[in-house]
Amino acid sequence: MRILVRPPAEEDCASWEGLGWRAAPDFYSLAREHEAFRAALASAGAEVIEARGDPGNLDSIYVYDPTLITPDGRAVLLNPGKERRRGEPEALRPALEAAGVAIAGQLAGDELAEGGDTVWLDDSTLLVGHTYRTNEAGIEALRRLLPGVDVRAFPLAHYHGAGEVLHLRSLLNPISPTLAVAYLPLMPVPFVELLEEREIRLVEVPDEEFETMGPNVLGLDGGTRALALAGNDETRRRLEAAGVDVLEYDGDEISRKGDGGPTCLTLPLPPLAG
Repeated sequence: MRILVRPPAEEDCASWEGLGWRAAPDFYSLAREHEAFRAALASAGAEVIEARGDPGNLDSIYVYDPTLITPDGRAVLLNPGKERRRGEPEALRPALEAAGVAIAGQLAGDELAEGGDTVWLDDSTLLVGHTYRTNEAGIEALRRLLPGVDVRAFPLAHYHGAGEVLHLRSLLNPISPTLAVAYLPLMPVPFVELLEEREIRLVEVPDEEFETMGPNVLGLDGGTRALALAGNDETRRRLEAAGVDVLEYDGDEISRKGDGGPTCLTLPLPPLAG
C-alpha cells in the first residue's frame, strides 16, 4: 500500500484566507499534526511517499483533488474548479512519475474536475459529482480519457454554495468494495439506489457529525482498518460495529481549518510493477 502525501510548508500559510480556510493555521501545529498523520499511515502498513506541492498554496496538502488514479494504475491530471488550485496537477506530475505512475491524460481549459468529486465504485464504474468544482465539460473529458469506463454523474446540492463546496466525497467514502461510510440526507436518490443495487453496505453518519467530516474516512488494508478524524465518536462506533478497526488522528489544523479529511490528505498509489 503506497500513499502519497504533501507535507505543509511554512510559505504556504499566508495563502489561507484567499483559499477560504476557516482560520489562520499555526504552522508549527500544522506541521506536527501532519507528521503524526503520516506516522499513523505508516503504522497501518503504508509506504508513505512525500511530494512537493504547489509552492505557496496551502490547499496543496490535499493531494487527492488534483489527480485521479485509475484502477490500472495510471493518473489523469485534473483541472480544479477552485481557480487558485489550478497549478496543483502539474506540481504533482514529477512525484507521480518518480513513483512510476504513468500519466494517462490531462484536463484543460474549461474542463473542470476535482478528485473530491470522484469515487471508483469498481474497476469499471466511476461515480462523479456534478458540483461547483466539477462541471459537465470536465465529466465529458473523463469519459473521453477513460474509454471502457462507465462514468456516472450525479448533480449534488447547492448546500452552502460555491464558497464552501460540497464534494461527492463529502457524502460517501468506500472502506472496502462492499462497505462505505455515507451521509444519506444529501445524496441523490439514483445514487442511493445504485449503491443498494450493488449491495454495498452503508455505515450512516449521524446529522450531528456531518459538518465535522464524519463521512471523510480513509479505508485501509482492504477495509479491515480505517483512518478517521478524531471527534466523530458515533461514526467510529458504527464503523467498529461493522467490523472495522478505526485509527484516529488529531486534525484541528490540517483538517478542520481547511475542510479536508484523511481522504483529501492522501493519494493512494498503485503498487510498483514487478
